Amino acid sequence: MLNLIKFNSRTWFLIGFLGCAGLIAMAYYFQFVEKLEPCPLCISQRIGIFMTGLCFLLAFLHNPGRVGTRRYAILGSVIALCGGSVSVRHIWIQHLPPDKVPECGPGLDYVLQNFPLADTIKLMLSGTGDCAKVDWTLFGMSMPSWTLIAFLMLATLSLLQFWNYENK
Repeated sequence: MLNLIKFNSRTWFLIGFLGCAGLIAMAYYFQFVEKLEPCPLCISQRIGIFMTGLCFLLAFLHNPGRVGTRRYAILGSVIALCGGSVSVRHIWIQHLPPDKVPECGPGLDYVLQNFPLADTIKLMLSGTGDCAKVDWTLFGMSMPSWTLIAFLMLATLSLLQFWNYENK
């Protein structure tokens, strides 16, 4: 059964990159077509998807040997799991009681222009009251929940390449 879907690791890295590109395209669709403004945690998750996709693209283009494939597999999994941890925080904030939700802060554009980079990164990773609002659901799950599933799938796809190396 597994032999039917067994591709070389380079092909799987390309599939992972295309998946990340599709996720970024969906994020921009929701922002510019559906007019859903992203919160700081949403932006952080986009960066996680972008970085995971960049790792997959580099692995595809580099087409390394066994050791390189394993290194890309571990790096891709670590990046995806870091992005997934941001999704977990976002989901947690969305499930807080209203009186426990952090205060809404200034917009991200304002923070980027007027605060040091360290403060901006802290805001992007900790979230604000804006992050508690659920604007969209599918099958009862919010966007951060679906993004967490995507991160877990990307981490799994990447880690599986650790054992999926074929001699060239």
